[in-house]
Amino acid sequence: MIIIGERINGMFKAVSRAIKEKDKKVIQDLALKQIEAGAQFLDVNVGPAAANSMEAIEWLVKTIQEAGNFHLSLDSTKPEVIEAGLKLCKAKPMINSTTAQKEKLDILLPLAKKYNASLIGLTMNEKGVPSTVSGRTEMALQILAHTMEYEIPISDLYIDPLILPVNVAQDQASNVLEAIRECKLLSDPPPHLLLGLSNVSQKTLYRELINRTYVVMAITMGLDSAILDPFDKDLMDAVITAELLLNKDIYCDSYLDAYRRKEKAVGVKG
Repeated sequence: MIIIGERINGMFKAVSRAIKEKDKKVIQDLALKQIEAGAQFLDVNVGPAAANSMEAIEWLVKTIQEAGNFHLSLDSTKPEVIEAGLKLCKAKPMINSTTAQKEKLDILLPLAKKYNASLIGLTMNEKGVPSTVSGRTEMALQILAHTMEYEIPISDLYIDPLILPVNVAQDQASNVLEAIRECKLLSDPPPHLLLGLSNVSQKTLYRELINRTYVVMAITMGLDSAILDPFDKDLMDAVITAELLLNKDIYCDSYLDAYRRKEKAVGVKG
């Protein structure tokens, strides 16, 4: 399971303050602790914290990489901001994200190719997020086809079928699970399947319980990557155990600690 740590985001008050005050320690601590908790990528999003997004993402990337050559997922709606970050990345980066709109694909796929970056593709277009399994799968296929046209390896593509909050779109939770399974059949080898997990529990009472229950269900359908909070130990334990029960890891009595030691070594190595 590829874990992308979600905590370096200007939407969080501590991160917003750190960006404004150029407080390196806050950002570097978040980076190191997420890697130690099991993240292989760190999502980097300046959010609304900075008047100059390009300057802010450059500062964030440089600051994080002073702590280690970590894999970064650069998260912005502005291609020029993403490219500013890509130019500074020392380890293989990720772009978060494109939609299925051709105009966006024709901007972000060349960037992915130029900087040898992975790319997250959202199953939506200018009309929004499809409500059906077939609609999501069709969007995924469009993204996949364009990725192949640009001769980008399918192993660098992460399809996100876009889970919506369960308290406002309860029927979509099962549709997304089915879409994950269908998208795994689109090519051989298939693209990665990813979720921004925290979306499923937005503004619900039992966020942690909903997140860890849903991620286990999604893993059984073929989910192999997620943007999530690696500081949620119960969530991380659920991910590790689900993969063990699906025979993706070898059982031992201390499998949780063994998994963490392995992933920490990979993450720090970068």
